[in-house]
Amino acid sequence: MKKSIDEIGAYADYVPSFLVPVIEKLSRRIPAVNKRLENEYKGLLNDIGEELHPYSKNYKNWAQLPEEGIEREEILSEMAALQDNEKDKWQKGGASGAVYHGDEEHIDFLNKVYSLHSQVNPLHADLWPSAIKYEAEIVSMTAEMLNAGQAGTESALGLGHEICGTVSSGGSESIMLAMKSYRDWARDKKGIKHPEMIIPVTAHAAFDKSAQYFGIKKRVVGLDDDYKADIKQVKKAINRRTAVIVASTPGFPHGIIDPVEEISELAWEKGIGCHVDACLGGFVLPWAEKLGYPVPNFDFRLRGVTSISADTHKYGYAAKGTSVILYRGEKLRHYQYYSIADWPGGLYMSPTFAGSRPGALSAACRAAMLNLGEKGYTEAVEKILKASDYIKRELRKIADLQIIGDPLWVIAMKSDTLNIYQILEEMTKKGWSLNGLHHPSALHIALTLRHTKKGVAEKFIADLRNAVDYVKEHPEDKGKMAPVYGLAAGLPFKGLISDLLKHYLDLFYQVPGKTSSDVGHQSSEN
Repeated sequence: MKKSIDEIGAYADYVPSFLVPVIEKLSRRIPAVNKRLENEYKGLLNDIGEELHPYSKNYKNWAQLPEEGIEREEILSEMAALQDNEKDKWQKGGASGAVYHGDEEHIDFLNKVYSLHSQVNPLHADLWPSAIKYEAEIVSMTAEMLNAGQAGTESALGLGHEICGTVSSGGSESIMLAMKSYRDWARDKKGIKHPEMIIPVTAHAAFDKSAQYFGIKKRVVGLDDDYKADIKQVKKAINRRTAVIVASTPGFPHGIIDPVEEISELAWEKGIGCHVDACLGGFVLPWAEKLGYPVPNFDFRLRGVTSISADTHKYGYAAKGTSVILYRGEKLRHYQYYSIADWPGGLYMSPTFAGSRPGALSAACRAAMLNLGEKGYTEAVEKILKASDYIKRELRKIADLQIIGDPLWVIAMKSDTLNIYQILEEMTKKGWSLNGLHHPSALHIALTLRHTKKGVAEKFIADLRNAVDYVKEHPEDKGKMAPVYGLAAGLPFKGLISDLLKHYLDLFYQVPGKTSSDVGHQSSEN
C-alpha cells in the first residue's frame, strides 16, 4: 500500500503546497483510484484487525442475541478472564497515561461507590438530588483548586466574574462544550455569523473536532523555538471574527505549557475569550507549583482567562468518564446549556450534550477527590515529578535521543539519527504502550502513579536503551506499525491517512467471523 500511495503522493513534490489538497481531491474523484485504495486499505489493515480482536479464536463471538439467556456466573467468569489477560501491562506501568492511579485499594473504593449509585441519573434530579450535590461539589472544588477565589475581575466578554461550570464525560466533551459556547456567544452578542478560534498546532484534536462539528473556522498557529504557541503568530491571527484563543497547559504532544499569560492578555485587550485546556495538567500544576516547580500562572488569577477544562478522570484519579469545564461568568455557561420550552414531552433541559448520564461516575469522582484531598494530590504529584526528573536525566545520556522542549512530566523524545517509530515498535514489543507523534516525528510517555512504583522508571530507561541499540543494529527491521506512522508523518495527502483511520475504526465494530450473509447464527467461532 505504501508504494501505491507514494506513487499518488509523489506528484506533490512538483507542485506548490497550496495545490496539494486540490490534487488529492481531484484524484479521489477517479473511480479506479478509489477502488485501488479501498483494496489496499483492506490489505494493510488485515494484520491490525487480528490484533484488535485477539479473543476471536478462544471465545465465542456473539453477532446476535442468544435464544436463551446465559447464566450470570458464566458471563462474569468470561469477563474476569478477559480482564486478567489485559491488566498486566497497565498494572506494571507499561502504559503512557491511560490508567492514572491503578492501586487495587483505590479501584476497589471507587467500585464500591459506583455500585451504590449504579441506578443514579442526574437527568432526574427529583429522584436523585444526591447527584446534584455531588456535581456541584466537584465543580466548586475544582474551581477553588484553580484559584476561583482570585477571579474578581469582570470577564472580558462582559458576562460576569463568578467562576462556575459543569461536569462532563471527559476532556473532549469539556473542550467541545466550551467551543460551542464561544460560537453561540459570538453569534449572539457580536453578530459574528462565522466565528473563528485560534489554536496552537499542538492543541488537542478535540478542538479540530469542535471545528468540524460546530462549523467554527480554526486558525492554527505554529510554535516558537521552545515548542510553545508562538505569541507573534497568535497576534497576527486575531481578526474581527475571532471568538476565542486557546492555550494548553500542557499540550498533549510534547508536554509543554503555552504562554497563557500573554495569550490571555491579548484576549482581554480584544474582548474575546481565552480557553485554557488544562485537561492534562489541571490536577497536576497547582500542586507542582506548591512543591516549588516552575509553573507559570495559567488559571483564573489571570484576568483574561474565561474558561478552563480540567479532567478529573486523569490526574484527579476518578473513574473514567468525568471532566470539568469552568467558565468566568454564569451567562457564558448559559450558552452551553440546552433547553426546550415547547416540546409535547414537557419542559426539557440538559447542561451538557448527554441527556441521561451515569450519576455513579460523578459519585465516584467526588469520592476520589474527597479521599485524596490536597495532601494526597500533592504527594502524588511529588512522586510523579521525581520519577520524571530521573527519566529526563537518564534520557539526556542517550546520544541518539533528544527531549523536546523542557517538559515537566509528559516527556516527548525524537531522534536525529534513527527512525523513532522503529524505536517505538521495539518498545511495544517490550510491553510498553507509548504514543507516537508527528511534526516532528517523536514518541512520548505521560508519567502516572504507575511509573512511580519501584523499578518501573529504571526498567523504562533500560528497555529504551536496548531498543535504541537494536534499531541501530537492525535498521532494516521496519516492523508492522513503524511504516504506518512514517507514512502518516510524511505523506502530503492527509485525506488518504484520514480514510485509513476511518477504516481502522470500522474494525472496532466488526464481530469476527460475521459476514453480511450470516443470518440465523447465534455466534461464531474462528
